Amino acid sequence: MTTERTRRRLPRRVREREIVDAALRVFAQRGYHAAVVDEIADLAGISKPMVYLYLGSKENLFVACVRQAAEALVTAFRQAADSGDGPQLRLWRGLSAFFAFVAEHRDSWVILHRQTPEQSEAITEELERARESVMAEVTDLVRRGIDEGGADARLGAADADFVASALVGAADSLTDWMERNPQETPERVALRLMNMIWVGMRDVLGGEMWSPPGDSVG
Repeated sequence: MTTERTRRRLPRRVREREIVDAALRVFAQRGYHAAVVDEIADLAGISKPMVYLYLGSKENLFVACVRQAAEALVTAFRQAADSGDGPQLRLWRGLSAFFAFVAEHRDSWVILHRQTPEQSEAITEELERARESVMAEVTDLVRRGIDEGGADARLGAADADFVASALVGAADSLTDWMERNPQETPERVALRLMNMIWVGMRDVLGGEMWSPPGDSVG
């Protein structure tokens, strides 16, 4: 039987991970404002004062949850994308990893994208950093695709940012669709999205551009 004495012997990083894992579940289920530290402490198997000793405050605990969830998502995306040969496979594998993360780590996804924006400044800033870290990975992936695809010289950083924003927005929306269609696997959702966007992206990377009649768009 594990006692409080033996639990104290765990390394600090292990103890903090246990607390954050418990907090992820409670915050995802209750929301930030309704969540109570007592429930987090019970789930982590320690006392409430111990939670405060390690994390300092409920706000710090939520920030730690956001940071852990964002790092896990970015790492999963990066590792999957880096294993692809060429821009097409990198994008496919990155998207598959993204949707797999959402399916397998629902609490983390709720923390990152389903919490209300009416939070403290520290929490709002951490959520923004989390989104920026994801955007940076996708933008870099698109930028490399432009460079390696030998695209028209007119394509540059602004184009990569535009495409990345569109991709992230589409992927975010599709997580709601996944929830309504649980029979769809992450790989299938990624395939659907690839079939929607890749033909157009492939043409753009090859230098082909569409303009309306008369080219009236500036």
